Amino acid sequence: MSNKPILITGGTGFLGSALTFKWLQEDQPVTIFSRSADKVQRAFGNRVQAVTRTEDLPDASSYRAVVNLAGAGIFDQRWSEARKQVLRESRIDFTRQLANWINRSVSPPDVLINGSAIGFYGDQGDALLTELSSPQVDFSQQLCADWEQAALQAEAGGTRVCLIRTGLVLGRDGGLLKRMLLPFRFGLGGRLGRGDQWMSWVHIHDWLAIVQAMIDNPTMRGAYNATAPIPVTNTEFSNCLAGVLNRPLLLPLPEFALKLLLGEMAALVLGSQRVIPQRLLDQGHVFEFTQLDVALRNLLLPAQ
Repeated sequence: MSNKPILITGGTGFLGSALTFKWLQEDQPVTIFSRSADKVQRAFGNRVQAVTRTEDLPDASSYRAVVNLAGAGIFDQRWSEARKQVLRESRIDFTRQLANWINRSVSPPDVLINGSAIGFYGDQGDALLTELSSPQVDFSQQLCADWEQAALQAEAGGTRVCLIRTGLVLGRDGGLLKRMLLPFRFGLGGRLGRGDQWMSWVHIHDWLAIVQAMIDNPTMRGAYNATAPIPVTNTEFSNCLAGVLNRPLLLPLPEFALKLLLGEMAALVLGSQRVIPQRLLDQGHVFEFTQLDVALRNLLLPAQ
């Protein structure tokens, strides 16, 4: 393994923090690009180097790999036109800067792993989606597509680019599961809308393994669906979570209420993406967690 550090942008978020802790345990040096050095310090102490401005980044040859997860939180605020612009600029404009920085180096990093999401496909009902599936255009789809195109500019200098189309990551410390746990623990959980929308999930351990494979395997490039091989409907997910927690499942949250509460952002929880990680499966990638109940028990119940 190279002694060079890995650069993570967005390294204090749910996924970036999980990556950082994994690599620190493996004695892999990490540098985090963050607007707040204090936030990095609080999360990781002196174990990582923090860079807060793009102009302070050293030559890209200093890094073995770059993992770009930067971007304003997609669930943090309702999608006003101003908020949509923030979501775009924090991902697309920053990624273009990052790609230009990589391309200026005479010895660029081996790989850029760029964040994306299964929102790339749009709302597709029951259709089974692979990396070759055509998208249905909406705001989140266009956001993902433009983000990916910005990252692919880094190929001009010879860097391999992997686009990780992440599903709903299940972990103890953040993401979808943390948001859902409180009402379900109090027996107030229920399906969202009609409940027939597909949820393509992935255990945090498997997501970390996919990122590691992208770094270690020089043949991997382009888009990969980072989801477990067996997606479930929202009703199935809700029933499974309630069952693992041994709590009742109450009345659903109606679609109209979600739209009143979230506005256009309701598409993120009412939209349906039935996604299969076809390219990973074709390459022989083995998932640790393929069944939702096993994944939830691993995350939520004491070790037996």
